[in-house]
Amino acid sequence: MSSSGLPTSDFDLQPSTNWWATIRESLAGSHRVYTEGDIGRAILLLAIPMVLELALESVFAVVDVFFVSQLGADAVATVGLTESMLTIVYAAMAGLSVGAMATVARRVGERDLDGAARAAVQAIALGVIVAVPLGICGFVFSKPLLILMGATPGVLAHSSFTTIVLGGNIVIVMLFLINAVFRGAGDAAIAMRVLWIANAINIVLDPCLILGLGPFPQLGVTGAAVATTTGRGIGVLVQLTVLWRGKGRVAIRREHMRIDPQVMMSMVRISGSAVFQSLIATTSWVGLVRIIASFGSVAVAANTIAIRIVIFALLPAWGLANAAATLVGQNLGAGKPERAEASVWRACVYNLVTLGTVGALFVIFADGIVGMFTGDPIVKPIAAQGLRIIGSGFPFYAYGFVLTQSFNGAGDTWTPTIINVFCCWLGEIPIAYVLARPLGLGPTGAFWAVPIAFSSMAVVSAIIFRRGHWKLKRV
Repeated sequence: MSSSGLPTSDFDLQPSTNWWATIRESLAGSHRVYTEGDIGRAILLLAIPMVLELALESVFAVVDVFFVSQLGADAVATVGLTESMLTIVYAAMAGLSVGAMATVARRVGERDLDGAARAAVQAIALGVIVAVPLGICGFVFSKPLLILMGATPGVLAHSSFTTIVLGGNIVIVMLFLINAVFRGAGDAAIAMRVLWIANAINIVLDPCLILGLGPFPQLGVTGAAVATTTGRGIGVLVQLTVLWRGKGRVAIRREHMRIDPQVMMSMVRISGSAVFQSLIATTSWVGLVRIIASFGSVAVAANTIAIRIVIFALLPAWGLANAAATLVGQNLGAGKPERAEASVWRACVYNLVTLGTVGALFVIFADGIVGMFTGDPIVKPIAAQGLRIIGSGFPFYAYGFVLTQSFNGAGDTWTPTIINVFCCWLGEIPIAYVLARPLGLGPTGAFWAVPIAFSSMAVVSAIIFRRGHWKLKRV
């Protein structure tokens, strides 16, 4: 028995567990010590708010596509091409988030809350250093970047959307990065509430600014960019307020507000390879979009709709993966590597059940699901076909997401980086091109490359994870 009275060796969620009490506790913000007690409950307490946090972030893109789709295929293609370029920003953000989450989780597991606060400050400083030059480049070169991505004249007419979104990328970086600090600390409910606020603002402003409702000007696609950037910006202000007032486990005080070279270099070491890891995955997706763009705006619009639906459906997978990563970091910090491993395999099983069900629904009901986003008789069948193909690989994604993120949670970011090189750059892109072009399958061929690549990633990750070298990683 632990000092809290909970069994430390019981890794199962007991049948007598009050599920509704667990859900309520997770949403309210649990104050449990996640290195003790029931692993199944710990996963749920972390995963539920993490899933909702990611769901709300994904709603930004879904809401944009929903309203922008009323403006035509060129408008949707503008959003799609911009999002594909924004993946470079997401890659930097994701890499920095890994370093922040892993470092904060390890310090919390060691019960070093001052160290966690110093790590949070270094993470925010790194985020600013990365976001500012990216924002300047995006603001100045938005139209040339769209041309490079194969944009048609109709898409270029909406380039102001790209200028605002890429130029204001700092709010994206900060929003995700600070939420990574909250997740690493185990304060997943705080991260979730921040997204509630940011997304509520976006949902209200989006139709008003896109369609010109009431006293608002009709800005079209540009309105979507203004609404989304405004919502995220306010979310960042809320995050900083929470950190400064000490509402969670990590509280930043005046003495923490300085650059700590040792902590920053450690975080740079972890984040550097994590950024590269994310760049591999995201640039492979940019390459995939470029291949699809060669078939015209209709193909891009279909891909945009299908991918938005897929991303939204994968949110439980990312939530469980982030929960596993937090548990890995905290348990390694507490000197409990076996509990860390048990947490990962349990999260994999939960993910398999969840994504397997969703994948089956996509295969069966793809036409109806896509029909909620577009009625275009040309775009709809292509998007539905893509949804079926990608959804067929969901059972494999279930394990792949959890395992690769668990490596990151341990601070072992090079292992998933190498896996990504082989499965994405040397797998997904060549396969997509060969199937789409030489074999003449068109966009369908590009879609098939996704489940092939990610299924391979899941198998390789499982083999390497079982070897256990990640348990020896120091952060």
